[in-house]
Amino acid sequence: MKTPSLKAPAGACDCHIHVYELQRYPLAPTATFGPPQASWDDYLRVRQALGLERAVIVQATGYGFDNRCALEALERARGSARMIATLAADTPLSRLRELHEAGVRGVRFMMIPNSGGVMGWDDLAPMAARIAELGWVINLQLDGRELPACEDRLADLPCQLSIDHNGKYLTPVAPSDASFQSLLRLLDRGHVWVKLSAPYETSRSGPPHYDDVGALAGALAAANPDRCLWASNYPHPGRTDAPDNADMLDLLARWAPDAAVRKKILVDNPARLYGF
Repeated sequence: MKTPSLKAPAGACDCHIHVYELQRYPLAPTATFGPPQASWDDYLRVRQALGLERAVIVQATGYGFDNRCALEALERARGSARMIATLAADTPLSRLRELHEAGVRGVRFMMIPNSGGVMGWDDLAPMAARIAELGWVINLQLDGRELPACEDRLADLPCQLSIDHNGKYLTPVAPSDASFQSLLRLLDRGHVWVKLSAPYETSRSGPPHYDDVGALAGALAAANPDRCLWASNYPHPGRTDAPDNADMLDLLARWAPDAAVRKKILVDNPARLYGF
């Protein structure tokens, strides 16, 4: 396992990882692909190699509403992780409070077509209203090219909102593009965050630097470093050409060359958003 060149500061957090225990927790009927086996112990070895101390476990789409695997990992993390769950919009507030005590800090919405997401746009506002008092975040993945059409809807949400993977532009755009400018305006609202992560999922230019998506990540870090997070996206589900996790961390040095900015992205911002 490679060691990154970038030395992470104390308290650094990986803000988007998945766990899969495929024998004990079978995939939901809504799953659209077969992910790799990736236990919490497997991830801990990765986290140690990267020099990180915290993580955010994001409920895998392959498990639908069955959060048991991620909740087990959250318990085993012993305070070093938080979790994003997938929950029905009518989940009782008493249950939400129980999950908060366990370390859950948000709800996942996967809006990429054919990706196995089980929550829809009509669920977004009701769920946001339910979780606002808990200080939770909506974890949203969508094609960033759709942002101009839904910018007002997202700006009006009463809770925190994080957007995955540099905006997840399924066809990378230029920083001057209207859809990217929409993302920048959302970050300026004060309740919206973006993960600098997984450039390989949408890049057309490819490794090692994924320059087309990297230009967006660098622009985000420069424009609003107080609203940026970093994530490995371990174990890179759905990829047969999974990148090296150390290389993913080292890309942050290209996107955010200043060490003080990287500390915000790796430590301060996740601590504020997820309550570490």
